[in-house]
Parts: sequence; C-alpha cells; structure tokens
Amino acid sequence: MLLVEPHEDTRLLYAQYLTLAGCVVEESADSREALAKALAHVHDAIVAETRLPGFDGFELCRLLRADPSTARTPFLFVTADVMVRDLERRALLAGANIVLTKPCLPDKLLAELQRVIDDGRQPHDAAHNGATQGATRGRGRRPMLSHLHCRGNTRTPPAAPPVLNCPMCDALLVYAHSYLGGVSIRRPEQWDYFECPSECGTFQYRQRTRKIRVVDRPAPDRH
Repeated sequence: MLLVEPHEDTRLLYAQYLTLAGCVVEESADSREALAKALAHVHDAIVAETRLPGFDGFELCRLLRADPSTARTPFLFVTADVMVRDLERRALLAGANIVLTKPCLPDKLLAELQRVIDDGRQPHDAAHNGATQGATRGRGRRPMLSHLHCRGNTRTPPAAPPVLNCPMCDALLVYAHSYLGGVSIRRPEQWDYFECPSECGTFQYRQRTRKIRVVDRPAPDRH
C-alpha cells in the first residue's frame, strides 16, 4: 500500500506497524511524489493526509480517481485537519472511502484498511463506480505484541510528565492527561498534554523526542 504522510515520525509509526502486520508499504512525504508512485505501481490501498506539500490530499484523491488505473483503489484519509469545514463531505466528494482523524492508532488504521478492502466499497464520489480491488494481508496470524499493547488516555502514565512553561507567555503549564501509544510494548510512546492558564492553547509534549508543540489554539475574538 501507499502511505502519504508529511510528518516523518507519524509516517514511520504507521509504516512500521503495517509492515509488522504483513503489509508491503511504499512511503511518500508529498503529493507530487505520491501521485507519481500511485500511477507507477499497483497498490491495494492508499492512505493520505489532507495537508500535504505541493497540492492537498483532496486534489491528490481527485486526480487518482480520474485515472483508470487508480479509480477503484481504496483511498483513506488520516488527517489532523479537523478544523476544515465539512471535512468528511469534502473527502467523500473527492473520492475517498473513509476519513479518520488524528490521533488515530495504527491498529485502528489497519482495521479500517482491512474492512474497506474486504467490503469492496466504492468511493462516495458519484463519478466513480465499480468494485474495489485488492485482498487483505495477514489473516489468521497469531496476536502480536502490538495487539497486546495498551493504548489510550491516562492521568497516571509510566513516565512522569515534566514541568513546563508556556512557550508563548512563559506561564507554568497545567498538566491535563497523557496519551499512551506506540507500535508495541517494546516500542511504546507517550504524549503529555498541558493547558496554558493564560489561554494560549493546548500543548503536547512527546517523551521520546522531548519536544513541545501547540496542538490547539483558542479562536481569535472577533468582537
């Protein structure tokens, strides 16, 4: 399958999980490269972000639906672009089969991939009809460590959240919760979430990279 994701860490996480599940994964970080790879090789499915360097994922999907060689290939969006108005409607009109929003666990992505390939569902774009192609890989396998790994939100994470100051106003951030994820028990991930008391927004701290980034900012006051 083709995985189109501009963020290297996210792309690596999904690619490793899907590979462990028995998939052959081809990767791309931008839309132009993805378009070339999608037209050059046959894929059982294509997974893409909506926000991509070059043209966006919606346009990528439309272009692939317009080509006979990729018109029936299952196409899934996994996106952090939740602020887009009518996100699902835009995605389905472009020709996507499914829209998933981040944070999206790799096992959920795999389950949706298996389902859409098994179902042979059509893109919801009325301009394209016919059965989807491809077969699910990895059936009948024993549960892997990745399937046994506990994931989800918690306020008692394995690694203690750090004491952080807001990078915008320097106020002491207030710890909210942590999210546990990662490929497997052997490769865990922990993201800690904080709120700024001065309402600068919500911040995410990644334990592995020790980097902080803003994930949500309050809407500007227009009054």
